[in-house]
Amino acid sequence: MSEIAQKRDGEVALDFDPAERVEGGVVFIGRIRSAWNERADCPRNISSARESGQGARIELDPAYRAGLEGLKAGRDLMVLYWMDRARRDLIVQNPRHAEGPRGVFSLRSPHRPNPVAMSAVTIREIDPAGGVIVIDAIDCLDGTPVIDIKPWLPSVDMPAQG
Repeated sequence: MSEIAQKRDGEVALDFDPAERVEGGVVFIGRIRSAWNERADCPRNISSARESGQGARIELDPAYRAGLEGLKAGRDLMVLYWMDRARRDLIVQNPRHAEGPRGVFSLRSPHRPNPVAMSAVTIREIDPAGGVIVIDAIDCLDGTPVIDIKPWLPSVDMPAQG
C-alpha cells in the first residue's frame, strides 16, 4: 500500500491487520492496465469510469491464457480484482457521499478486510493468444492485480425481483 488513507471522523479501525490472519491463498492471474496512476484521479465506480470514456485492458499471465477459450468481443464479464493499495483495517467508514459512518459491508469502498472489487464490464476486443482483453472501462489503478474473470449471465446474475 503506497499511501494510507487518513481516518475521517467517526471511522473505526480494527485493532489487528487482516493480512496477518490469512486462511487461504489467492493467486493473481494478471494485471489491469488503466489510465489511472493516482488514487485521486481514479473514478469512484464503474459508471464514472464509463463516463470518462477511458477504456482499459486485462493482461493475463501466460499460464492462464488458455482460460480465455470461448470468450468473444461483445461478451459481458465480471472481473474480480485485488485493490492492493487500499487500507484493510477500516471496519466503519465515513464516506463523503453518505450521512455519517457506515459499516464496511454496506459500502463498495476499496478499504475493507479483503480488498476485493468486482465490476461488470464488456469485452471490446480479445487476443486469447496474447492474453489481452480490451474492456469498455474499469475503476481501478493501473497495475491492479486480477483475481478472476467470470462470464456475466443475465439468467443467473440478476437479483430476484420482489
